[in-house]
Amino acid sequence: MSVLSLLIFLPIAFSVVILLLPENLKGYFKWITVGVTAVEFLLTIWVYLQFDQHTEGFQFLVQKDWITLPLGSLGVASIDYLIGVDGISMPMVLLTGLVMFIGSISSFEIGQKEKAYYALYLLLTGSVIGCFVALDMFLFYLFFEFMLLPMYFLIGIWGGPRKEYASIKFFIYTLVGSLFILVVMIGLYLSAIDPVETALQTGLISELEQVTPNLISEIQRLLAEGRLPSEQLVHTFDLRFLPDPNNFLPESWLHIFSNISIGGMGLRSWAFIFLLIGFGIKLPAVPVHTWLPDAHVEAPTPVSVVLAGILLKIGGYGLLRIAYPIFPEAASELAFVIALVGVVSILYGAYNALAMNDLKKLIAYSSVSHMGFVLLGIASLTSEGINGAVFQMFSHGILSAMLFVLVGVLYSRTHDRRINSYQGLASKMPVYTALTAVAFFASLGLPAFSGFIGEFFTLIGGFNSLYFPKWVTGLGVLGLVLGAGYFLWTLQRMFFGKFWSRYEESVLSDLNTREKLMLFPLAILALIFGIFPHLVFDVSNQAVNELIKLFA
Repeated sequence: MSVLSLLIFLPIAFSVVILLLPENLKGYFKWITVGVTAVEFLLTIWVYLQFDQHTEGFQFLVQKDWITLPLGSLGVASIDYLIGVDGISMPMVLLTGLVMFIGSISSFEIGQKEKAYYALYLLLTGSVIGCFVALDMFLFYLFFEFMLLPMYFLIGIWGGPRKEYASIKFFIYTLVGSLFILVVMIGLYLSAIDPVETALQTGLISELEQVTPNLISEIQRLLAEGRLPSEQLVHTFDLRFLPDPNNFLPESWLHIFSNISIGGMGLRSWAFIFLLIGFGIKLPAVPVHTWLPDAHVEAPTPVSVVLAGILLKIGGYGLLRIAYPIFPEAASELAFVIALVGVVSILYGAYNALAMNDLKKLIAYSSVSHMGFVLLGIASLTSEGINGAVFQMFSHGILSAMLFVLVGVLYSRTHDRRINSYQGLASKMPVYTALTAVAFFASLGLPAFSGFIGEFFTLIGGFNSLYFPKWVTGLGVLGLVLGAGYFLWTLQRMFFGKFWSRYEESVLSDLNTREKLMLFPLAILALIFGIFPHLVFDVSNQAVNELIKLFA
């Protein structure tokens, strides 16, 4: 079994193991989960260290025939088990390993229905990894949808007082987004072929070893001339072939020269908008963000850690992996609108964070603001902007996980997240205060921390973009000022001044060993990636430059 397959199926297998164990062994469920996620994290580190930064294309590639179905005049349906990583997915895989491990340690606070909780948590781990390594769009969609179920139950069973409302809202929003993606996926499947499998099907070659660039060009020429029998065309979901317009049927709806339009806009533009909505909900971008604050407020701490640290990144990743490579002309036409949505998300999220008294809601709205920088960087269609967006996703994953763990520490002691319930905590919880200050300063973009690097490069990309005016990015800079405002104001109100709390001093103990094990590594990583950003940029740059070529 390949290492990527192991990353997917190891946690899924152990989720089944936990379900089969008797209830009287419930004390072992958390240790099994920590052990599995620790192995996952070590494997992602190994994949990162083995990743060749100078190689084009996908690495650790695994391709197996999965579903092949002849459909007569509709051709042959082909779906593969196809996985691999490149410079865009590699940082996300590494981040997943880290955050799921931290989340498993944070899960020690779960005290009810432990068997179901840890089984669902491991199921979620495998599904998320699957999203980031899948290179067949059908396989990606399968993991994308499968991920909804464990998250729905994790919020709906172990959440707060309004957990049912929050979980249903999360499920409905994400499911609606999934339907938009599904429509496009079906359209792409009907429009594109796999030139390699088609060559095998038509008898031009007898084995894969005979494939050459000239052969693929020949298949594409015959396709354009309509000289290939329709029943021998192998339709595909392969994300390596879908970005090439030469693999599209000449008369298909999503061919680059298709004349079909709705409301004065071509079908390819509509397909891109559908993907933008689907992944924008997951990101989340304003105005389809309203599920996020409710989900965060009601979710238990480890689920908030995973939701902010990993699941939001699938929205940005989906745009970079699917929407932008397949529909580059639509992406460039709509760049101004996308950048404007990104800036609105930055400012709207920041303004709402300023108004929050619930610490968890403040961090939730700050996530909306910070993910707006990701959208701005992607919309810039520049190397520095997209590299910055990938870095921002990676950095935000570390910092948001740290912030939600910090909220969970305080909530576990007092069951109160209100900012105005505390003052002068620095005198009672000095280590906790120091780590909170690190997380706040890193998140507001202080130089030497990872948050600064991501925001700086997305803004540089925005100012250098040829697709929208510079004033759009200029408005985004205001988000940095507002971010400093809500983080510093919260720090001043909660941690400085004379000590006061609604609760007894005895409950406000400083960090224990388990909490330090979660927070210190995250703080150190925020500093390391802030000082040595090349650890991400060296990995992502090659793949980003390949993506940029599609817009030349």
